[in-house]
Amino acid sequence: MPMSGMKTTTAKPAETMKTSVYVQFAFKAKGLPSKHQISEWARAALSGRRKHAELTVRIVDENEGAILNRQWRKAGGATNVLSFPSNEMEKYVPGLLGDIVLCAPVIMREADQQRKTPESHWAHMVIHGTLHLLGHDHARPEDAEKMEKLETSLLKRLGYPDPYRAIGNK
Repeated sequence: MPMSGMKTTTAKPAETMKTSVYVQFAFKAKGLPSKHQISEWARAALSGRRKHAELTVRIVDENEGAILNRQWRKAGGATNVLSFPSNEMEKYVPGLLGDIVLCAPVIMREADQQRKTPESHWAHMVIHGTLHLLGHDHARPEDAEKMEKLETSLLKRLGYPDPYRAIGNK
């Protein structure tokens, strides 16, 4: 028996977040973030929202981005980020969130046009795509405002500026 007659208990380890972020580079260029950075940004968006998650992030060129955008959104040209939630598949693969496709040339061009650092814009696009996989949307103004506040808060926690403030935040 322990000293002072107190009962001892064995502490259970805190449940840790089991997150798998797979990163594919189908496009290579200078200035792209590392797999580690992409993973950390996605994990930041998941933190406190999902204990277990699996997602894939694919970096593509404008051609692949345009093909996917046309096929899935019926929109012309490439866009910065596309999110493909797993929806019903999570029943069969617990934690499976889906896929994010990031078009590197579009993101790099936007960062320059919006006078943002490439790193901060990449972080924003990864977080934005991850939040879409979690069910966030910006189709209605009130949903857009909620999602933008969450993105801004997450980015601030990571040391990045508000992505929605006036151009010139480089």
